[in-house]
Amino acid sequence: MFGLGGKVPQMTAQQVDDRLRGDNPPYILDVRTIAEFRSGHIPGAQLIPLSDLGRRMNEIPKDREIVTVCRSGSRSTMAAKQLQKAGFTVHNMSGGMMHWTGRTVR
Repeated sequence: MFGLGGKVPQMTAQQVDDRLRGDNPPYILDVRTIAEFRSGHIPGAQLIPLSDLGRRMNEIPKDREIVTVCRSGSRSTMAAKQLQKAGFTVHNMSGGMMHWTGRTVR
């Protein structure tokens, strides 16, 4: 699909949580399946499954920082690479929802 070249900037779940509490929160793009999303997601996250991303990129704001999320960080890394290639400013949330549910909440 896409080559592995090009590094995707990473953010930890705690960094994402901190940024969401700030003045300029990122756009959270969840690329899991509908069933996974329904089982729990980051508040305010938008769902576009990875399989739909190519045809739905026009739904993602170009003027905001994007953070991609999946269960463990693999699919979201693939999504982030696609978005980078299309000119978006994007970070991947390392560890995905597995790390989100284990973060320290203040």
